[in-house]
Amino acid sequence: MYSPSDFRKGLRIIVDGQPYYVISYQHFKMGRGKANIRTKLKHIKTGAVIEKVFGSNDSFPAPDMEERKMQYLYENAGEYTFMDTKTFDQVSIPVENLGDAKWYLLENEEYKVLFLDNEAISVDLPTSVVLEVIESEPAARGDTVSNITKPAKLQTGLEVKVPPFIKEGDKVKVDTRTGEYIERAN
Repeated sequence: MYSPSDFRKGLRIIVDGQPYYVISYQHFKMGRGKANIRTKLKHIKTGAVIEKVFGSNDSFPAPDMEERKMQYLYENAGEYTFMDTKTFDQVSIPVENLGDAKWYLLENEEYKVLFLDNEAISVDLPTSVVLEVIESEPAARGDTVSNITKPAKLQTGLEVKVPPFIKEGDKVKVDTRTGEYIERAN
């Protein structure tokens, strides 16, 4: 059981008998009243977003979800196909369910695929991934200020802001939660 004090972005909970995950939450207290938590929740199956306010004493069960390690194979017409490496079963997840996770998927890599009621619904990503820069402008001479960045296109199509010393062919580590450049990878 979870309480509102356990809320964090991505936490999966059951609200009114339906599975949701927390998009955002904000703690607030009005005058002498008790503390409340204002949340935005996204339905795991339908993708519908709702806003709810919970008291600090509310509790929520976790949805009965299963995680399976699966290999990402390919994308075809908005469907991302994964294969179980033990049974060779294949499942497809629509791009709407993946959201921004599609920018971090590399073919033939293994990911945790989340199942609810025996249906593949989304992918649980690591906190960071290493991607190759395929397109980047050359650094302008004289850009020595420490906070200068330039756009770079990565192998999955994701565009991130990188420091001027990053060039095409370099590998960079990107945070999957924020989509921001972390560091140059070896």
